[in-house]
Amino acid sequence: MKKRIRFLSMALVVFIIAAAASVSAGAITFDCDVKTYSDSILMISLDTGMEVFAKDADARRYPAALTKIMTYIVTVENIKDLDTRIEIKESVLNNVVNSGMACSGLDWHTGEKMTVTDVLYALMLPRGNDAAMMLADYVGGGDISSFVALMNEKAEEIGCQDTHFVNPTGVDSDDQYTTARDMIKICRYALGTPLFSKIVATPSHTMEGDDYPLVTTNSLIDAARGGDYYYTYATGIQNGETDMAGTCLAASALCDGYAYLCVCLHAPYDLEENSEYCMEEAANLFRWAFLNLQFMSPATKDTPICEQPINNAWDTQSILLVPESDLNVVLPSDYKESDITIVPDNTDPVSAPIKKGDVITTATVFYKGEAFQTINLVAHDDVQASPILFFTHGVDKVLTSPWFLIAVGIVVVLFVVFVSVSSSYNKKKRKKNSSGNP
Repeated sequence: MKKRIRFLSMALVVFIIAAAASVSAGAITFDCDVKTYSDSILMISLDTGMEVFAKDADARRYPAALTKIMTYIVTVENIKDLDTRIEIKESVLNNVVNSGMACSGLDWHTGEKMTVTDVLYALMLPRGNDAAMMLADYVGGGDISSFVALMNEKAEEIGCQDTHFVNPTGVDSDDQYTTARDMIKICRYALGTPLFSKIVATPSHTMEGDDYPLVTTNSLIDAARGGDYYYTYATGIQNGETDMAGTCLAASALCDGYAYLCVCLHAPYDLEENSEYCMEEAANLFRWAFLNLQFMSPATKDTPICEQPINNAWDTQSILLVPESDLNVVLPSDYKESDITIVPDNTDPVSAPIKKGDVITTATVFYKGEAFQTINLVAHDDVQASPILFFTHGVDKVLTSPWFLIAVGIVVVLFVVFVSVSSSYNKKKRKKNSSGNP
């Protein structure tokens, strides 16, 4: 199991780095017959960054324990050595208990000093509110609000458009909200932070000094306790539930070189039934993706996309443009070449000289008329400039430039004024000379 976790963790980090370096990817939803329960869902390919399924992904929802993913991020970015020991303060634990929040077991270590790593396991596996408050107190220097401010700053830095935190635990509040799209961004960022992918893929962990383990609440990764919800290709992350948030889940999965990330928000929450609606729909969405989607290269770096008009060239009036790199995307396995179109975003003429590989413009990639990706288009060949054409084109640009025309206009106006003044002056002079003659 440990070897499997290490492999999955390393693989996910590789996928995150690759996705971050890829060309920009946008929204597209392929045909999918999976029954869903959550009010908001977004699923992306971690390999390409492409969105493959979306359902009201920009609606505000309560994040519940998914909040703790941001708590994790802020903690590890402000404590560089995760072997640092922090005191388990009784005052912080009392605040947690008095607020009616559940604890993960840190109260057994009151007054002791525990490693940040152990507290992070307590934060992510049993979703410990005590762990969240302990980390926030330590990083915030005793001021929880300072820690929350860091959470909101990081959300903005990551690019979240509609996310706000007021606590590090996920306890319901009208002013604590996110969207499926923002939570995807938070999860992708978290997967690149120290130990995150390892911790969220761990079913159980025993903290130093304990003889009982912390156990994950994520049934997708727990073969021993997950029952029917266990999914062999799941690689973890986080789940949660509250009265206002319903059930929520952020989950990742890896199979045969394909990796996906899915966020489900506001599914039904019924304590008596204890139904894990998010677990069911996420596993089914992963199955659908693994069975029906695959890597495709509808265009390579040698595929002609268009010809761009060119000025000043020695022996040509256009230049061939190709993708800067191979277009590797995830598409339905039964897609047709005609489903993909690539349209240049700018067709204005360019000027020689141009070197092979120079970025000339961008292009939008469409699947069945729906835009989902932007790529760079580059010159396929070198194009030399013609000195004569370059000179004449330069002269033409000068002669037709607004500033040149304004300057000419000013000169003309000044000339007219000069002629008018001169004419008036000469008339007066002639009149004076005429009146002075006998």
